[in-house]
This record gives sequence, structure tokens and C-alpha cells, in this order.
Amino acid sequence: MTTLMIQGTTSDAGKTTVVAALCRWLARQGVSVAPFKPQNMALNSAVTVDGGEIGRSTALQALACGLEPHSDMNPVLLKPQSDCGAQVILRGQVHGNMEALDYHAYKAEAMKAVMEAWRSLSERYDVIIAEGAGSPAEVNLRANDIANMGFAEAADCPVLLVGDIDRGGVFAQLVGTLALLSGSEQQRTKGFIINRFRGDISLLEPGLDWLTERTGKPVLGVLPYLHGLIVDSEDSIGTSGSSEADALNVIVPVLPRISNHNDFDPLRLHPGVNLQFIGPDQTIPSADLIILPGSKSTRTDLAFLHSQGWPKAIRKHLRYGGKVFGICGGFQMLGEQVDDPNGLEGGAGSTNGLGLLEMTTTMVAGKQLRNVSGTLTFQTDMSGSDRVVFSGYEMHNGVSEGAALAQPLGCMKGSSEGAMSTDGQVAGTYVHGIFDEPAACDALLHWAGLNQSGSAVDYQQHRLAQLDRLADQVEQHLDTAWLRELLNLNPTAINLEEIRHSE
Repeated sequence: MTTLMIQGTTSDAGKTTVVAALCRWLARQGVSVAPFKPQNMALNSAVTVDGGEIGRSTALQALACGLEPHSDMNPVLLKPQSDCGAQVILRGQVHGNMEALDYHAYKAEAMKAVMEAWRSLSERYDVIIAEGAGSPAEVNLRANDIANMGFAEAADCPVLLVGDIDRGGVFAQLVGTLALLSGSEQQRTKGFIINRFRGDISLLEPGLDWLTERTGKPVLGVLPYLHGLIVDSEDSIGTSGSSEADALNVIVPVLPRISNHNDFDPLRLHPGVNLQFIGPDQTIPSADLIILPGSKSTRTDLAFLHSQGWPKAIRKHLRYGGKVFGICGGFQMLGEQVDDPNGLEGGAGSTNGLGLLEMTTTMVAGKQLRNVSGTLTFQTDMSGSDRVVFSGYEMHNGVSEGAALAQPLGCMKGSSEGAMSTDGQVAGTYVHGIFDEPAACDALLHWAGLNQSGSAVDYQQHRLAQLDRLADQVEQHLDTAWLRELLNLNPTAINLEEIRHSE
């Protein structure tokens, strides 16, 4: 077993995509490979095959390897609930809520879960590609570090450092980060990858030579800026715009604790949808469809909506015939009240909902985590069918009750799912990924007012195509012979990728 760790000079330097690219490149050559992220802080997560949850980006990397996501791949997941507190998930299961200082003291214990998960993966796969978090040069967090060099030292694995040239100052990023590492950490840093380059590479080459001369570390390669790349993101929320005159205008409030915003990637890709995320203090524009996204702290985000004037805007939107849709926490907000008697998502208490669906939600211990599938049951007026298949996953503590649930959005294995108002203008679901299946996406957008059908993207196939695109960049722009040697792979072995490209 060989472990290689990819660390970055900053958050969003491209660690996730580089790990996904390496995983896909190795998997296409028949190498037994798995991703690993010791610690992640993210509100975008995925349900695992063993009934846990991990960061969404690690699940994407598992897909790159041809694997089902497993909780061992991301043993520590921190889901922020406030500026100073988070829900701590160990090997897929909720451990509890901790303030930042308490968690900092707990990291030595969390490290045990990290190493147990890594050893478990190591017994099952030949190569582990690990991803760091943030930057290893965050000197204030060095004590008991488990996310970057702390893990690399414990696992005794080599490290490659990724810098984002598109941000500017990439040489300062790389040299400065290396300078802030300890002697042993500098030694295990074997080289650099420069990410998101656009321009004439010959103008960059003198800088690459200087970097190697200055540090004694090779530059493994320069990866280009990939226009139009849409893969599961951890740190950034992307929008899209359609040039079509009859595009469906969709707006989504950016909640302080918005979760699983990857739900909207299929809409970003849809040629007939103009998707906008509306941030704090932005003017709320007119739209055809308002979608309330998932939330890690439903009551707190409800208060945010009130402070930003969303309830008034939504009522006006409905008076003019617009549609409103809620996903998970956003679905709970559509009801009359959200109760959290035990403070599972923060302080205990109750908060009035938007009152658009006749139901109440109570937060209860024991998070619902499961992959699901079912059929939409409302009349779609598409292809003469009123049954459209959807799939996705549930991830919530809330239990909703009320008359609104008597008119469900869909059904799963005989049980009802979600709700739709009697006038057909308001609907919601607990299912994340509800737009992933093209037929379900088409049906829901048709309900919202989009006249065209059959234009939705097959999101799973899109993700696989993007992963292949990333793997192609590894083959074209990185020193793959050097990589194979670093990974203890036979450098003279038949390169299946070269065979694939020659056919």
C-alpha cells in the first residue's frame, strides 16, 4: 500500500480536483485506488454505502475511483452550525456538537479515528490519494494537526503541494508555505503542482526553473485552467445564465448555513435555466421559481430570511403566479413552525415558519441518512405520464407532520414523500439530489413553468465525463513517470491510458 497526500497553499487551491484527477487517472489504468480526507469542514455531504456521511468532494473522488463512498474515506467531518461551533461526525456518525476551542482540545482523540480509518482503507486498496484541508502553513493550528502534515507525519507519506496561479502570487504561495513547515515536513514535500494556468507556458518556464533551484523541489507539472468545469464543489457556489429568451429564472437565497448546494448543479447545467444565488443584502429579483435550499441550522436561517425580507418577496412572488420549492431544511421552512426542543441545531426553542404548507417540523435525535429512489406523483403533463422516477439521498434530523403531507410530491416504496400545496404553487422534499435524474429535473422544471422538455443533463454522466477530462490533464501535463515512481508503481508497466487514446 502507498499513500500520497495532496496539500494546497490555500483553501480552494484545487486540491479536490487534483485528487479526483489522480484517482481517475489511476483507476483507468486498473490500479486499486481510494480517496482519503482525514478532516473536512463542509456543509456539502453525501450518504455512504455503510450508512454514514462524508464530504461531498470525497464522494466525488470515490466516483472517480469507481467506488461507492465509504465513511472511512473521510473519518472526521465538521459541519459548522455557528461561527464558533460545529457538529462533529466521526467515521460517518454524529459524535456531538463542539465549540471550536473544545474541538481543538479533542483533536488528539479524533486522530485515533483518522488513523483507524486510514489503516482500514490501506488493507483494502493498493494506493491511497489523501487530500489536505486549507493550508499546512496555518501555524496557529499546527498543534495536534490531523488535517495536513499531522496526518502525513503519522502515516509517513510523501506530499505534493498545489498552488493556484489564477489567484496570482503562486511562487510566493509555494515558497512561503514550504518555508513555514518544519524540517521533516519540508523533506516529505516531494514537489509542486501549479494549477489553473492560462497563457503561454514558455513565459512561465523561467519561473519554474527558479522555483526548483530555490527549493530543491521539482515542479511535477502545470495544469491548465479548465473552462466550463463543473464538479462537486466544497467552497464555492456557482451561478449560470441562459441566453435563451424564454429561460426559466430561478433564484436561491444563500443562507448562512446553506448545505448541499450541489443540489443545484443540474440546474446550472440546464440550457433553459437562468440560475442566480442571492446573497445577503442583495436585491431580490423577480423570478419564475424560488428554491429554498438545505440548511444545517434551519431556525437560524429562517431568522436570516426574515431579516432579508424574503417572506414578503415570496408572498408577492406567489400572488403573481410564481412557484416555490424547498429542499430538506428549505422544505421545513415552508411549514408553520420548526421546533428544536433539545437544541440539536443550536439553541433549543421554536421558530415560526413561512406558513406556506400546513405542517410543523420537530428536530429529533438520530439523523436520517439513506440513499433513496421513488416516483413523482403529481401530474406532470409530460409524455402522457404522471409517474417520473427520481433518486437522491436524505440527511436530516427533522420529522414533519401535518395535513400538507396528505398531498405528497412523490412516493418511495409505498410511503409518501414531500408535499405540494392544494393550489400547486408550493412544493417541497426531503430528498437531496432531486434534480439529478433528467426526467425528474424536466418534470419539476415543467411544473415551475419551463415549456421545453428533454433538455435536462444526465448529471451522473456529466460528472463522469468531467472526471475523465481531469484525468486527461494528468496524462497530458504532469510527469506521469515520476508519479508512478513516487507511487511505487512499475514505471515500465503497460500504460492502459496510452492504449485507450491510440484506439
